[in-house]
Amino acid sequence: STGAVKMQPKAEELKFITKNDGYVHIHPSSVNYQTRHFESPYLVYHEKIKTSRVFIRDCSMVSVYPLVLLGGGQVHMQLLRGDFVISLDDGWIRFVAASHQVGELVKELRCELDQLLQDKIKNPSMDLCMCPRGSRIIGMIVKLVTTQ
Repeated sequence: STGAVKMQPKAEELKFITKNDGYVHIHPSSVNYQTRHFESPYLVYHEKIKTSRVFIRDCSMVSVYPLVLLGGGQVHMQLLRGDFVISLDDGWIRFVAASHQVGELVKELRCELDQLLQDKIKNPSMDLCMCPRGSRIIGMIVKLVTTQ
């Protein structure tokens, strides 16, 4: 009497898209196989295998900010149809920013983090928590990721 209720997909019906392989499924031996809903549509995985179809194993859900801040490649921002879009991986992954200012701040935070990591690679003994710049950047990232 109240209408249809949308059901979560069965484990074998749940699929994701990768840039190179198209649709992939979570392998039945994976801990996440029975998970029927993820808060974020993005997963990172360790292993990809092909048997009857392409499967991923050792996967974890990743939300937008960690993906933008820690994902590979350059971060770009552009105006598309009135929305400010942050893109990764040559535009394959896209996010709509709440505003131009938010997009620019996230892009700048990513640049600062990349530079901080380059500094750490050049000087492995550098203590990022004791360095004022490092502690501010890390603190901002922690706050952003934990309050999103």
